Formats: sequence, C-alpha cells, structure tokens
Amino acid sequence: MKPVAGIGLRSPHLAEIGRDRPATGFLEIHAENYLGGSTAFLTIERLRADYEFSVHAVGLSLGSVDGLDEAHLARVAALVKRLEPACVSDHLSWSVHDGRYFNDLLPLPYTEEALDVVARNIERLQEALGRQVSIENPSCYLGFAHSTLSEPEFLAELVRRSGCGLLFDVNNIVVTAHNLRLDPRDWLSGLPGGAITEYHLAGHAVNDCDGQAILIDDHGSRVGDEVWTLFDDVIRRYGVRPTLVEWDSDIPELAVLLDEAARAGRMIQAAGADAARAA
Repeated sequence: MKPVAGIGLRSPHLAEIGRDRPATGFLEIHAENYLGGSTAFLTIERLRADYEFSVHAVGLSLGSVDGLDEAHLARVAALVKRLEPACVSDHLSWSVHDGRYFNDLLPLPYTEEALDVVARNIERLQEALGRQVSIENPSCYLGFAHSTLSEPEFLAELVRRSGCGLLFDVNNIVVTAHNLRLDPRDWLSGLPGGAITEYHLAGHAVNDCDGQAILIDDHGSRVGDEVWTLFDDVIRRYGVRPTLVEWDSDIPELAVLLDEAARAGRMIQAAGADAARAA
C-alpha cells in the first residue's frame, strides 16, 4: 500500500461513502464486525473497486496462553481471503481465557514467557492467513512490576521471532508515555523502525484521578496536538507509511474524519518531499 492517509470505515458513514466515494487513501474495517455476513459487507465489496482496504482485528487475543480460538481464526481467515486487503493487523493484548471473551484489550507483562505465547500465536495466525500480520502497540495505564523487557524490546524480539510487522499507534505512545511517566522519544529509540508497516492516529480523553490527569485511549475526538507533533517526529525518523485516522466513539460527520486524514496526508507529503531532497 502507498504511504497515504485513510480512515476507519464505521457504520454511520457506510451509506455516504458508498454513494459519494469521497477521496481518501484507504479504508479500514474491524474484522469482527463482518464475520457473520451482512448486507453492509456487500457495500464494502463494491467499494473494493475504488479503495484499498486494511483489516484490523480486535478479538484474536494474541496474548492468550490457551492459544487462538480456531473457529474464530477460521472466520477471520475467510474474511481476509474474500476481501484481499492490503494490510491485516491485531493488538498486543489478550481478551479470551478459558473460552470466556472479555470486552476489552487487556495488557500482558513483558516477560520471556509472554513473548513465547504471543510469538507462537502470531505464527499460527500468519500460517492460517498465508501472509504477514502487523501487531499494534497498546495504550497502557499501568506497568507490571515483574516485566523483564521494555515494550520496544518486547516488540523488537516479537518481530525477530515471528516475522510480523508493526502497526505503530502514535496516540497509544502518547497515552502510555503520559500515564507511565515516560519520555515518548526515549521509547522510540528501541523500536525496530524497519518493521513498521502502518501508523494509526486517534484522539484521547483526559480523566482526573485524585488530582492526576490520566489519558484514556477512547478514539472519540480529533487527534491532539501532542500526537500530531510526535507523528511528525516519527515519520521523519522512520519514514512515511500508510496512516489511518481512527474514530470509534462520539463519531462525527464524515467531513470531520476526512479533514483529519487530509491533515495527516499533508504531513506525509511534506516528510516524503524533505526525505527526497535530503537523499
């Protein structure tokens, strides 16, 4: 996929996009919204003539010690085969235990034991799909005292062992760095930049907790200034990639989402032009 900016395709915008075909680099869908078959998916299949797609899974639970749910995996694989997206991704998290699904992307400690579990599950996922999958860094609200690896070290080793790509969520870095009192630029220094296949941008909320501000990754507002600033640093450090603007709660008019993607697109073009002149 070309290094362009796209938007998450959400149901309130489906009819408008299907009718008007607005200009945007690509569209992303959440896999789990389309596993059961629906009339909405017929619209998505028609949109394939005009847009590239990415598929972002939220329920594979790559951190589960029980392994992947084979029935769920088969449904995701069938969707990917049918849609033939440019990118497929999921999260560095877990959400299933002993057959019970939790409605959240839960964190895991960064240990050798967890690394073995996640690498094994990613290898099974990539085998089932017959393609590379990119893994998204999470937003964090606490750190595990017994983690033996930093998050960038964990991601780098995951790439080395499994051959996966990285979906670098810039907003999640801002959220994590604020909540754990880290410098986001120090965090970047250990990341395997060559493995990045895609960037995500989103808004976050600020909650007060006993007088301390906690950032919440809610995808419910415009991208914040701190995220835009870090995104500019990231694309100049690691290079431009396909970039998605996510908006999943308090969804605005489509024009607002397209405006956010247009801003990301202008930054991508400027960074790419500067890199070309410096080459």
